[in-house]
Amino acid sequence: MSRAGNAVVLGASMAGLIAARVLSEAYDSVTLVDRDALPDTVAHRRGVPQSRQLHVLLARGRAALDELFDGLSDELHAAGAPLVDLNGQVHWYNDGYLMRRSASDLVGVGVSRPLLERTVRARVERLANVRFCPPAEATALCGSDDRRRVTGVLLTPRGGTAYRLDADLVVDACGRASRSPTWLAALGYPAPAEQRVAVDVTYVTRTYERDPRHLDGLLGALTNAVPGRPRTGIVAAQEDGRFAVALSGVLGEQPPLDDEGYARFAESLGQPLISQVVREATPVGGPALMRYPASVRRRYERLRRFPDGYLVFGDALCSFNPVYGQGMTVAAGEGLLLRRLLAGDRRRLWRRFFRGAGRLIDGPWSIAVGTDLRFPEVAGPRTPRVRLVNAYVHRLHAAARTDAVLGTAFLRVLNLVDPPHRLLRPAIVARVLRGGARGG
Repeated sequence: MSRAGNAVVLGASMAGLIAARVLSEAYDSVTLVDRDALPDTVAHRRGVPQSRQLHVLLARGRAALDELFDGLSDELHAAGAPLVDLNGQVHWYNDGYLMRRSASDLVGVGVSRPLLERTVRARVERLANVRFCPPAEATALCGSDDRRRVTGVLLTPRGGTAYRLDADLVVDACGRASRSPTWLAALGYPAPAEQRVAVDVTYVTRTYERDPRHLDGLLGALTNAVPGRPRTGIVAAQEDGRFAVALSGVLGEQPPLDDEGYARFAESLGQPLISQVVREATPVGGPALMRYPASVRRRYERLRRFPDGYLVFGDALCSFNPVYGQGMTVAAGEGLLLRRLLAGDRRRLWRRFFRGAGRLIDGPWSIAVGTDLRFPEVAGPRTPRVRLVNAYVHRLHAAARTDAVLGTAFLRVLNLVDPPHRLLRPAIVARVLRGGARGG
């Protein structure tokens, strides 16, 4: 791949780091811009408020990051992050049914967000043609005289004077705070259509010392929210011999922050393995609360006009309900897509990237939104297909109590290894119907 010109990435969180890694192969220089002073150690930072919440890297995301950053999983494991068989080492309570476990090749990484981000950022820092800009905020795009191309970005450093940074390509990886629609409007371009699904999720994460007596010695447990009980509980092993516990509620349900209230919320889930961790394990630090009002998808792939020299990436394209853990995996997939496109003809790169990213997003968006629409209080169109799929998946969960093949098929879709329609293969449908019949 030949290199030419300078690329600028706005946002130095996971999506921005992924974009910078890919662009370093295609451009002479890459500049990363972030409002924060980036820590040299494994630490939380203001610009990533979700970093205090539980993170589990899905199997597809782990594989994609290993492709972008060779040996990353092994490096994280050496730093103490456990590699987890997501089928064989996790208790899955789906719609109240305990899924039958079996050994699988679906391997995730139990890692905190600060460790993952610091490890990836250290890899990017070692790239010879990548530099990190001093803390600054992007305030506007710079365009050519005919406004058909973005030629740079206006930056304002802390306490300093705004200046222009020229670029052959600018990538917005600013996440949910993206201002691309406003910036594009200033250049005379239409805003993308936007889909919003209000879920009003509140989640609270606490970290505990891990005791092998808990979870029957396994490395994780999950019980999902269902209509009538809009509460979720997740336990995941992480580095430093710890469990992270995330309790969440949708539609206004909020886990309390005090010890007794948090424990009672865990008990209300009806899964003693999870509440036992909260009641008996030794906490490490206090609780961290975060609210997430809505899943948002901006349909850039539907635009007919867009400036050359500009892309929107990661959560700035689509921000998913975090309960499903899809964001980093989709961003890694977009990185691999961008790598393929940059190896070919770069003219009208935006059109091909947005169309490809739209196809990547379709599957996880249908999973997240379709599942959220099970709740009558969540506003959105419930097509016959959505209703049928939700009823079918519920029946699949019931059959997966005794049929490990169904559990594996479901987790392959949940981990974005297989597309959702793979659950509708005749062989899987037959097993669902037989299992559902046996289960009454």
